[in-house]
Amino acid sequence: MAGGAFGDTISSERAAQYEYRITFYFIFACIVAAMGGSLFGYDLGVSGGVTSMDDFLKEFFPKIYRRKQEKLHETDYCKYDNQILTLFTSSLYFAGLVSTFGASWVSRNYGRRGSIIVGSGAFFLVVALDLEIK
Repeated sequence: MAGGAFGDTISSERAAQYEYRITFYFIFACIVAAMGGSLFGYDLGVSGGVTSMDDFLKEFFPKIYRRKQEKLHETDYCKYDNQILTLFTSSLYFAGLVSTFGASWVSRNYGRRGSIIVGSGAFFLVVALDLEIK
């Protein structure tokens, strides 16, 4: 039972079992959790910002761009209710999840420098293929 405001002996005995110390590990765990939440929020903000940019919508989702232009004076609620756009946004996070497994293997076998080189090479190839397609 939650409580302890009434000073019963069971909760005071249980409370005596804990040290009530703030350790370095506790502080480090809080910082890592806060940074993880911040990075997740930042990623959502970036992908949300990209998916609402007019140039991006014109190029990849013209139907949504036209609907957005028709309703400029309304709120943005439910203007982006396209399943393909949602799939695009979700694919960014799925690609990040999959690539972490490859990045950990490369880092373990080739070090941090090797993982940076592999990531840069992959980025270069994707950009080169994208430019060639256009």
